[in-house]
Amino acid sequence: MRRLFAAALVLAALALPAASASAAPKGEFAKFANCPTSNSKVEFCLYAESKSGLFTLGKKTVPVKNPVVLQGGVEANGEILGPLGFFAATNGETLTKAAQPVPGGLLGVTAPTWWPQFLQDLFNQTINEGFTGVTATVELAAPASAVKLSFLNIITQNGTAVGLPVKVKLSNPFLGSSCYIGSNSNPIQLNFTTGTTKPPPPNTPITGSPGEVGFNEAETILITANNRLVDNSFAAPGANGCGGLFSFLIDPFVNSIVGVPSAAGTNTAILEGTTYLGYAPAVKASE
Repeated sequence: MRRLFAAALVLAALALPAASASAAPKGEFAKFANCPTSNSKVEFCLYAESKSGLFTLGKKTVPVKNPVVLQGGVEANGEILGPLGFFAATNGETLTKAAQPVPGGLLGVTAPTWWPQFLQDLFNQTINEGFTGVTATVELAAPASAVKLSFLNIITQNGTAVGLPVKVKLSNPFLGSSCYIGSNSNPIQLNFTTGTTKPPPPNTPITGSPGEVGFNEAETILITANNRLVDNSFAAPGANGCGGLFSFLIDPFVNSIVGVPSAAGTNTAILEGTTYLGYAPAVKASE
């Protein structure tokens, strides 16, 4: 695999036409539009789209209904199957903020009686007026350089394939605009594998898959189709910032609904989709 990919890149480089200075990538390279190809360190462009999967934190499971995309530039230092450096997407969305609906929302939930009466009334009125939907959005909780990526681990199903420090934003009119589980200073660390996890109890091992590994016709894009990234070994902290000024009251309420903080061995993340790794000079040449 290593020799095949290296040979394919050499042949592709010899055939590349001059690139346009300002145009966007075209054709099969269009998906790499946010790759920072102007950075001389970027050798490859990543576009990984997950269209299904799930996140379980504590007592709540949220299926992936809206595609989640990890994208950016990759530095290989001449060794594509070794540890890879990562650079942010040019549009600022290295990990796209895809809001996922939380099944059940806040239906059936009433304010705790130990809250001040006016806060109980405000919460219950919000529920009664129908604003019960909640969405969960997984966001990157560190610079793009903190993303860990190993195609060797993806293909061999051994070790961390993709590492992401994240936080989960919960959105609802009552919860306000800054309700998170995890933070930049205390992120949820996801270490996805395509192999079999080794979680602490009570979780049992689950197995991922590298999918079908192949190339485009010109052998300038490495594709792992229908891959499955899994992790059920991580811990999740409690909520923070929910309800704005009243977060000291509402954070514990959110914790009780979601079931966080939750220890390692009680949470699960699964992402299923297709990953594309394009040769950066070929991406630029398509412009």
